[in-house]
Amino acid sequence: MKSLSNLRLINPETDSVTEGWITFGETITEIGTGTPPKGAEDCGGLHLAPGIIDIGVKICEPGERHKESYRTAGQAAAAGGVTTMVTRPDTTPVTDTPEMLEFANRRAREAAPVHVLPMAALTKSREGREMTEIGFLKDAGAVAFTDTDHPIRDTKVFLRALTYAKGLDALILAHPQEPILSQGAAMTSGPFATKLGLPAVSPQAERLGLERDLALVEMTGCRYHADQITTACALPALERAKAAGLPVTAGTSVHHLTLNTFDTDDYRTFFKLKPPLRSEDDRIATVEALASGLIDIISSMHTPQDEESKRLPFEEAASGAVALETLLPASLRLVHAGHLTLPQLFRALSLNPAKLLRLPAGRLSPGAPADLILFNPDTPFVLDRFKLRSKSKNTPFDTARMQGRVTRTYVSGKPVFESD
Repeated sequence: MKSLSNLRLINPETDSVTEGWITFGETITEIGTGTPPKGAEDCGGLHLAPGIIDIGVKICEPGERHKESYRTAGQAAAAGGVTTMVTRPDTTPVTDTPEMLEFANRRAREAAPVHVLPMAALTKSREGREMTEIGFLKDAGAVAFTDTDHPIRDTKVFLRALTYAKGLDALILAHPQEPILSQGAAMTSGPFATKLGLPAVSPQAERLGLERDLALVEMTGCRYHADQITTACALPALERAKAAGLPVTAGTSVHHLTLNTFDTDDYRTFFKLKPPLRSEDDRIATVEALASGLIDIISSMHTPQDEESKRLPFEEAASGAVALETLLPASLRLVHAGHLTLPQLFRALSLNPAKLLRLPAGRLSPGAPADLILFNPDTPFVLDRFKLRSKSKNTPFDTARMQGRVTRTYVSGKPVFESD
C-alpha cells in the first residue's frame, strides 16, 4: 500500500482541484484532505490526476517495427502520463482477424508497461468492401472497430456494418471525411494553400463525411465516435446529433487544438497531418467546442513515421506525428492560455475516454484503478525530439518551448516511470 501527501488532486468528476492525500494499492483505497496517513510520501505540492487514456495510438508491429514497437511506445506512453493506449488496426498486416488481435495482446503483455486495448478493422484489409467478423473480434478483445483514416466509400457497406455492430453493442470509430474530395490533399484549402501551390481540401469535406455518418447512426442507433473533428463547419451537425439524443461522441487531436495551417510554412513536413491542419478560426472553434463539452475527447493520434518518409517534398511526404510524450504538455497550452481548467482537461484526456470504453479508470475515487500521474504543470522545457522514447522522432513540437513535466506514472499502483 502506497500513500502520497501534499498533493493537488485533480478530479474531473467533481470538476475540482483540492489539496490532499491518497492511498492506493492496485486500486485507490482512500482520498482525504486532512492529516495524511503516517509514513505518507510528501510530494511537495505536485498535481495528481487520473492516467491518460489515449484513443488512436498506432503501434507498427509486426510489419513496420522499425517505426515503433510495443516496447518503445509503452515507454513513451509511461513518460507522457498515458496509462492506457487504445491502439489502431492500421498495421501491416491489418488487424482484422482474431489471430492478429491475439498477436497484439501477447506483444502488449510482453513488452508494454502500460495497459494496451486493441481496436480492430471494420472492413477486411480496411478496403471498405466487406465487413470483418465483428462478433469474433469483439470476443477476442477488440474494444472498438474502425478503418481509421480510410472512410468507407460505399454507404451500403457502412450501413450494414453499423447495423451489425448495433446488434452486438459494438463501438464504431470513424474518420469523418468525404473520401473523394479529400483524396490526395496535403493542406486545407485557402489562400495559404494556394500560395504554397499544394493540393488542398475544403473544410466542408469533414462536414459532408460527418453528416452522412450521423444520418446512418440515426437509422441504426449504433454507438459512434468521430475520431477527429477539426473544423467549425462540422460542429453544428454534431450539436444537432447530440441534442437529438443519438449515441454519438467526438474527439479531436492535440495537434489540431494547438497548431494551425500557417505552421506548415516553409513546407515543414513534420506538420503534415491527416486531416491537414486547419485555419486559426477552425482551431479556436474546436477549442471552444472542447471547453463546452461538445467535443468529448483529446487524443494524440500518435502516428510514427521514419525519417525517409518525412524527408520528401511536402505533397509526397507521409502524414502523421508522434505525440505520446507531448500529449500532456501540448494540451496544457490550453490551460495556460485560459481556455480550459485542469479538471476540464482531464475530463477530455481521462474521464470521457473511460466512459466511452466503459472502463472503471479515468477517475480519482476509491475503488478506481490506481492508474495515476504525478506532474508539475508549470515546469518549462524546450523539446528535443531526439530525446523522445519513441523510435520515430516526427514531432511538430521539436525545439518548441513547452510547460508540464510528468514526475511519476503509476499503472495498477505500480510505478512504471519516474523522471530523473
